[in-house]
Parts: sequence; structure tokens; C-alpha cells
Amino acid sequence: MKSFLLPALSTLVLLQASAAMAAAETQWMKIILDGRKVGQLESIREVDGERVISTERMTMTVDRAGISLPVRSEERAIETLDGKPLAFTVKTGLSGMDSEIEGTLDDNGQLQIVMRSGSSEQRRSMAWPAGAVLPEGARLAEERAGLDAGARYSVLSFQPSTLQAIPASGEVIGTESVMVEGGIRSLVRIDQVADMDGTPLRMSVWVDAEHTVQRASMPLMGMDFMMLACSEACATAPNQSADVLDRAMVSAPRALDASERAAGLEYTLRIAGQDAPALPSIAEQRSTRRGELWSVRVEPLGAQHDSTPPTADDRSANRWLNHDDPAVIALAQRAASQHKDADAGALMQRLEDFVRDYIHLKSMRIGYASAAETVASREGDCTEHAVLLAALGRALDVPTRVVNGLAYAPAFAGREQVFVPHAWVQAWDGKRWRSYDAALAGFDAGHIALSIGDGDASGFYGGVALLGNVAIEAIAPLAAPLPR
Repeated sequence: MKSFLLPALSTLVLLQASAAMAAAETQWMKIILDGRKVGQLESIREVDGERVISTERMTMTVDRAGISLPVRSEERAIETLDGKPLAFTVKTGLSGMDSEIEGTLDDNGQLQIVMRSGSSEQRRSMAWPAGAVLPEGARLAEERAGLDAGARYSVLSFQPSTLQAIPASGEVIGTESVMVEGGIRSLVRIDQVADMDGTPLRMSVWVDAEHTVQRASMPLMGMDFMMLACSEACATAPNQSADVLDRAMVSAPRALDASERAAGLEYTLRIAGQDAPALPSIAEQRSTRRGELWSVRVEPLGAQHDSTPPTADDRSANRWLNHDDPAVIALAQRAASQHKDADAGALMQRLEDFVRDYIHLKSMRIGYASAAETVASREGDCTEHAVLLAALGRALDVPTRVVNGLAYAPAFAGREQVFVPHAWVQAWDGKRWRSYDAALAGFDAGHIALSIGDGDASGFYGGVALLGNVAIEAIAPLAAPLPR
């Protein structure tokens, strides 16, 4: 079990820093989580003839159940002076797992992509989203809008780390006296909103007359996430310990025994935050809003399931579910060698057992690894189990999805009776979706789904927005099975 925060958080830092530079050549910012310094961001803007080169380097360390997890990102974008995108490179490192994406726009408007992770390399192309911009284009949009109160702007911000275009907007609120490094300054506040896969991400930034960000702040998992401009010595000073997992765990109002988790449970949840995304109704879970509360029914053996047919996204390879990698294909064939005639449900059950045994080092040391990386390392926790299981299913032509949510633990990281951030898999058995959990003893009603995706970082935002804002007020055994 773990928080699936890390890949999402590194993307959030780079997303919100994209307009941080204007006239200054280099700017340093320290990253603060709930009042504790956890990292640094270096932004560099260079004009090279007819090109603008923007580089952002982020390093950050957070703790998870007492284990320090380093995160690194370096993003370099090349654009024309008027903000036309030309190329980019993004490098990320999560607890020693390094990956790189290079993108170049050709004359036909196609983005030619090279993705590297470990020893594997993938090449693909995609159409550049119409109107999408990189950092310089976003900076110019803000500059054109001006700093008068009420001014607005919007951009389609392309994120190289996820290869997605994110709609974002800004509204100038006005001049405020703000505490920054060195004292109180009069700065202009701009409220920004980014649509992260249907979940609004809100951040306030305070800029000077040259549009250079001096402070940025947003709520995250019930904590305050902040970036503050300061000197290089200040930004690179030693970090402080900040445990993101402790805040993300949710206390259970009572203990849950194995028999009732097998039969089914109904949860009453209270979710804080005006922008909290709706809880999904998928596979074995049905979620209903009742005023300020949510009723969530989870019935592992129930008759009512999700029969929505799979889409192409449930079969295709991506940066994390790289089931087209030769090592992943070979492992899938090995796992299914004696089960070639099994139906999809039986095959997934076999794969669940196989992955549980294959990942022999159960560790929270890994930040977030792809399927191919996990094949090589045989190490990880819930997300490595889920990503590998989903990829093996797809390699054997079974559509799969990765679910992010909460799972019950009688005891975890020094706390008792808690729900911990967790990941598992849903697979299409030919008629409906079913859930499989290779990290635990299998799927049961002790699982509450918060969001669902394809294993890429973009699928985490709904779950991340809910973490730290969920309270479980009551848990009851299901009085009757869900209707057929």
C-alpha cells in the first residue's frame, strides 16, 4: 500500500511553474509542504536567436511511512519568439527509476515522440493538439492579458510528462500585500484553474510587475503546497521531513473482519472541498450522493457489475503499461503457459497470483515504476503490483484498467484500523469488469475506488484531490444484495 501522489505531484510542480519566468534569466524557488521545506525548483529562460528555451529543474523529497522518496524532474522546451512549440525533453526520476521523453514537431503538425525507460525505447507519433502551448506560449498569454484586476486568459497547456494538453485559465484578482522571502511585498494575485482530467486544480500565484511569480499556493491532500521565490542558497538548503502518507490515510470507525469484507459493505463518507470529484460507480462499487454525504456500496460477489464495454485505451500501451515491451510479453506468456485455454476471468486470477509471487521484494522504496521496470526489479508495493498485473493482462489481450483508491488495513505504519491509499486492477472478462488485487490477498469490500485510469499519471488527479479530504463516518454490512 502507498500514496500514489508522487508522479502526480512532480507534474503539478512543473505545470504551475510554467509561467514563472519573464524578464529574469534564472529564478530559484523553494517547495514547501505544510510548512516544511521539501524541495527546490530552478527556472531558466534563454533567448537564442529566433528561439526561446525554457528549462525547469525540480528536486523534491517526501517521506512515506518513514521512508524517504526522492523525486527529480527536468523539463526543457524549445519555442519560437511568438510561442510556437518546436520541441521538448522531459526527464524524471522516482527513487532511482529514470525515464525520458523527447518530442519534436514536424512540418505536418505531428509530434514525433521517443520514450526511454531503463533499457527499453519506444517510438510513437501523435497529432499536436490544436492551439496547445508550451511554457513560453503560456507566459505570453498571461502577459497579453495584463495585470489589471478582472483580466482573464486561458491556454491549452501541453504537459510533456504526460503527453496531454491541459485546459488552464487565469483571473487577475488584484494587488495584495503578501509575505515572501525577505518581508512583505505588494504583488498581483492571479487565481489559476487547470482541468486535470475533469478535476479542477486551483492555485493562487502572486507576481511582480514583470509577471515573475514570487509565491504560489494550493491545497493538496488536506495540506498546503507552496512555492516561494528565494536565493539559490535558500532554495537548495537542506530539506525537512514531511510524511505524505500519514495525512492521506483515513481512520475506520470500527474494525472490519474478513467475513464481512468478503460479503459486502456500505460506507457513509463525508468529503470536504467544493471541487472534490464525484466518487465513481464502477465494477463492484455503487456510489450515491446524499446531500453532504456519500453512500458507497461495495459488493465483491454481487450480481450488479459494470458492463460498459472496453475502449481502445483499455488495450493500448503507454509509458507505464508498456505491455509491448519484449520483457513484459515474455513474462505474460510464461505466466499463462499452462492456462492458454482459460477464460479471461480465470486467466486474470492466475495472473493475480503470479504477480503476487513474482514481486518478491515488497517495498515502499520505489516511487513509481513501469511494468517493464518492475519485470526487471521484481520490487515494489501496490502500484507496481497493479501496473504489472494490468500490463500482463493487456499483453494477453485482456482489457484492463488501474484503480486508485483506499484499502482497509487492521494496522499500518503505526496506526490501527485505517484505510490506506492503494491501487488495484479491473479487467474485462468478456461480459463485465471485475477487480483483482495482487498486492493484497485479493479484492474484497475493504476497497473504496476514488478514480480509475490507464496507469498514467493523468489518472491520479481525481484520487489525489480526494486524499486528505475524505472521512468515513459509518460502515455497515449490506442488508441485502444489490438487485439483479
